[in-house]
Amino acid sequence: MSDPLPTLFLSHGSPMHALEPGAVRAVWESLGSTLPRPKALLIASAHWETEVPTLTANARPETIHDFYGFPKPLYEIQYPAPGASELALHAVDLLENNNIKAIADPERGLDHGAWSPLLYMYPDAGVPVVQISLQTHLGARHHLAVGRALRPLADEGVLLIGSGLMTHNLRDRRRDDGAAERYVIEFRDWIDARIREWDLDTLAEYRRRAPHAARAHPTDEHFQPIFFALGAAGDRAKPERLYAAVESGVLAMDSYRFGPA
Repeated sequence: MSDPLPTLFLSHGSPMHALEPGAVRAVWESLGSTLPRPKALLIASAHWETEVPTLTANARPETIHDFYGFPKPLYEIQYPAPGASELALHAVDLLENNNIKAIADPERGLDHGAWSPLLYMYPDAGVPVVQISLQTHLGARHHLAVGRALRPLADEGVLLIGSGLMTHNLRDRRRDDGAAERYVIEFRDWIDARIREWDLDTLAEYRRRAPHAARAHPTDEHFQPIFFALGAAGDRAKPERLYAAVESGVLAMDSYRFGPA
């Protein structure tokens, strides 16, 4: 049996990163070229929320352009990766075996939180993709549990990815890429320290314990995918920060690989 795949947390940036990824492009391309090619991808994106975990079971998931007011070329992008309905149903079983109610959706496609980084990781769109929804209202511990329930998939050649943003306050966003706001740095550094200690219990209480958490994330949906990736990594994974940069003063684009210990 081959070694289990790592799990990933990727900050996918704005929709424009699909057209103009900037420096993070090298990270996304490197992951696609250096990781063993997975049998399939299972990705939790910040841009799909449901009452219970829901998995795409569409054989040909459409490319969803879930944004408004951007240049026309962005709406012309297609990412025609095949779906994997058997994987979706297998994931539903794993979740329900862990007392987490889950369902499959035969119609849902892939939103930009999923396909933006995949455009550069797997530009041939040849790896089947299943997307799983978030339940932001259930919090961090729920997403850790979802990730843990799906951990066996990493042993089966499935790459599990959480796609969000390390910080996400669009009200504070600036047009320039000058110095990062201090609160962004302090929040990011606190999160990184807890990750390196593998202190998931403290991380799960970031709303109460992390500096500037409410300002770094006025809403939780862009941070919850990291807990999916952390949970799926196993009891004690080796973390590696792949990228650390702040755009528009407040959007931390940090990305992590959580490898087997």
